[in-house]
Amino acid sequence: MLDDLKYLHEKDQSDALGVAAKEAAQLRDTYEIKNPQPFNQVRNIVHAGMGGSALPAMLAQAWPVLPEPFEIVRNYDIPPYINQDTLFIADSYSGNTEETVSALEQAAAKGAQVVVIASGGKLQAMAEEKGYRFVQLPKVGQPRYAMFCNYKAILTALVSAGLAEAEKVYPVLDSAADFLERAIPAWLPTVPTKDNPAKQLAQELIGKSVVVYGGPKMYAAAYKWKISFNENAKQVAWVNQLPEFNHNEFIGWSKQPVDKPYAIVDLRSNLEHPRVQKRFEVTARLLSGMRPEPHVVQAQGETMLEQLLWMVAYGDFVSLYVALLNGINPTPVDLVESFKKALDE
Repeated sequence: MLDDLKYLHEKDQSDALGVAAKEAAQLRDTYEIKNPQPFNQVRNIVHAGMGGSALPAMLAQAWPVLPEPFEIVRNYDIPPYINQDTLFIADSYSGNTEETVSALEQAAAKGAQVVVIASGGKLQAMAEEKGYRFVQLPKVGQPRYAMFCNYKAILTALVSAGLAEAEKVYPVLDSAADFLERAIPAWLPTVPTKDNPAKQLAQELIGKSVVVYGGPKMYAAAYKWKISFNENAKQVAWVNQLPEFNHNEFIGWSKQPVDKPYAIVDLRSNLEHPRVQKRFEVTARLLSGMRPEPHVVQAQGETMLEQLLWMVAYGDFVSLYVALLNGINPTPVDLVESFKKALDE
């Protein structure tokens, strides 16, 4: 089925696979900050965003390593410590996410140094009315498809605020984009299943609840896998992080039939702490026969950024192929849209 290009084209009506094939190019986009103004000293960073708009902030927490505390808020309300020393990034692809609008209003009232990232909507209108720094995202269909655009926009804000050095960020990002562009062709629809690891893994995961595990360095990618399976494949998926997993959830697998309706995916990296790497190995050994055998995905690349971007992109292709095996168009999230409308009734 996955080698039938006509079938793929008919189901993938919004060309999500085409977007994924070109996502490395998003890392080369350049952004300007509209309504620019000097930043004062920043002592902490707070990013407000939901769903796919929070994902790029998770990447930014992982790379580059920043000198100030960095918190992601997925809520209507903001942390009490926000003040004039806070860089507050209000991030919503649509610009209409009500939680983010609420958080922005509160942060602005406390004098935070605001940057708004959006493709339009209420957030853009607020930025224009209030004179907030504003970075405009391009239209790409769904927030999860704009992750690398949004990531570059966040990096632009961090560089502008003096929290990261342009000469240490952008060349590394360009090199990682080169690496990703070399990797993606192996996963394209034109590559037959027998030679395509993304199609092969998709066939193993179809019809199951996917449980994704990563260490601290790969957790941002693991969370992206979770969202991609939820929204692309329309399958329930879960995510957790080692070593925390070994202190509680680990036991949860131990006393149930091994034939559970789950598929385990371990996202591993040779850059994780050695004890984290060993935890994956010991976990697999001790839970053998108690849970489904994990599908191990070993991150490719030499640097932290290369491995993160590779893992995110690979998961995008796997989840899209699962969606097509499910016989559905990966792009629409009609139930979410219905939910938003119901909230306003």
